[in-house]
Amino acid sequence: MTREQTRRRPGAKARAHANGAASDGDGPLPSPCQEAVAGLRESVRAGVSWPLALLEAMGRWTATEEVFRGRRYRYLIQGEALNWPLLGRRLLREVDAPIPAAQRERLLQGFFPPDLSHNDVRRLLGAEKHRAFLNYWYGVVVEHALQKAVEGEVRKERVSRGLSPRGPVAEQAFRKIYDEPRSALLARFHDSEDGNSSDEASAFTYWLFKLRLSQCEKERVASDTRKGLEWLHRTGDAPAAALR
Repeated sequence: MTREQTRRRPGAKARAHANGAASDGDGPLPSPCQEAVAGLRESVRAGVSWPLALLEAMGRWTATEEVFRGRRYRYLIQGEALNWPLLGRRLLREVDAPIPAAQRERLLQGFFPPDLSHNDVRRLLGAEKHRAFLNYWYGVVVEHALQKAVEGEVRKERVSRGLSPRGPVAEQAFRKIYDEPRSALLARFHDSEDGNSSDEASAFTYWLFKLRLSQCEKERVASDTRKGLEWLHRTGDAPAAALR
């Protein structure tokens, strides 16, 4: 990692000001975001399928972060990965229609209805947001899957050596993937990133993804990415419409 990558980024207030969001408390949304919320409400009331209406509202949303009900919501991780589950939850708070919790959570995990294709997702989000959507997919969803896959390998190794599978598998897995224990990496993340985010876990995972890209050879990166994708498919956690 370069010095530029590890240099502390601008504080939350400075970034919020630059993005047109309130820095010290809830404030008025930019007009495109207000229109996205209004359009979502109208579409759901008119009987439009709420997943379609939600994705369309995401495509119209422009704020990269905001303070909402006293919490800072950052929708664009490192300026390039759309935290669309976080944005989706935020937008669905504006909908009065009762949406079953199980359906809502399934969609926000990337399991879109069978009749909603990847091309539909790309069309509704728009080209730029769709690229940011894929950055989140590979940088957070697949990266987390890679961590779980390697944890499984560590457990098997421990069992084969007569050790308990419940040992410090996460720390060992992080050493195998990133050459450092999780605790040390988390400290580095906090030193280079401004905290106080409503979804620090996703931001940390994406930071790890970028770290892995910067320090591994292309063949190793590709191999690890395949391992994460295979874990998703093997466990049944691969969103059906994410990449088809």
